[in-house]
Amino acid sequence: FWIIINFDIMKKFLFVVALVLYVQSIHSQVLISLIFGDKLNSPNIEFGLEGGANFSNITNLESAKNRTDFNLGFYFDFLLKNPSWAINTGVIVKSTLGANGLPVYSLNNAELDNAFASGHVDRKIGYFNVPIMLKYKFENNIYIKAGTQLGLLSKAYDEFKSDFEGEDLIYKNKIRDQIHVIDAGLAIGAGYRLMGGNGMNIGINYYYGLVPIMKGDEPNQYHRSLYITAGIPIGKGKAEKKAAEKKAIENGTVSK
Repeated sequence: FWIIINFDIMKKFLFVVALVLYVQSIHSQVLISLIFGDKLNSPNIEFGLEGGANFSNITNLESAKNRTDFNLGFYFDFLLKNPSWAINTGVIVKSTLGANGLPVYSLNNAELDNAFASGHVDRKIGYFNVPIMLKYKFENNIYIKAGTQLGLLSKAYDEFKSDFEGEDLIYKNKIRDQIHVIDAGLAIGAGYRLMGGNGMNIGINYYYGLVPIMKGDEPNQYHRSLYITAGIPIGKGKAEKKAAEKKAIENGTVSK
C-alpha cells in the first residue's frame, strides 16, 4: 500500500540528514539535535537521539568472530492516522560493522608480512545507515517494527594486529575500493517505551544484510548485526507546549 507523508515533514527530515552527512561528526550531530530538536517535533512527529552497542559479523568468512562497537544516530517517528502505527526512520551516523579474528594475508611487503605472520586481522566497515521500518506500539508501551535498512559506505579497512618481539603492532590496510558502496537488507526490532509511553525507548534490532559486501569473487559474504539501543526524544516537551499554546490561540481561549 502507499503511505503519503506531508511534504513539510520530509523537508525537515532531509534537512537534518543533509546537515549531519555534511559535517560527518558525532559532536556536530548532537549539537544540531539540541538546537533544532523542538522544531523537528510536532504532534505527529517525534525526533530524538539514539545510540548503543552493536554486535556484528560477516557470513562465510573463515574464522570470523563477532566484533563489538557502538552506534549513534538520530531517529524520526512519523505517526500515521492510527497513532499506534508509525514510520520509524533516521540515520545511524556512527555504525561500524565487520568481523574480528580473520587470518592474515600478504600485504606484498616482506617486512610487514613477517611482522604480522602470527597475528590476526580485524575488519572494520563504516556506513551511514538509514533504517525505514513500520512500527506498531501496543497499549502496554511495548513496540515492534520491521522493514529495511540501507547503508552508504563511509570507510573500510583491515586492522592487522600482532605481538612482535614484545611490542604490540598495528597496521591499517585500507580496503574501501574492494567494498560495495551500497549495502541493504532486512531489519526487525522490538522495544519498550518508559514513563508511560513518553520517555526513553529501550530497544533491540537485528539487521540481515542481503547485498554482498565484497566486489569480485566473494559474493557470499553478508553483514549480520544485532543492535541494542536507547532513544531519547529531543525537544518533545517544548514542542508539545508550543502546540498546546497554538491550539489555545486558535480556539480563542488565549489572547495573542
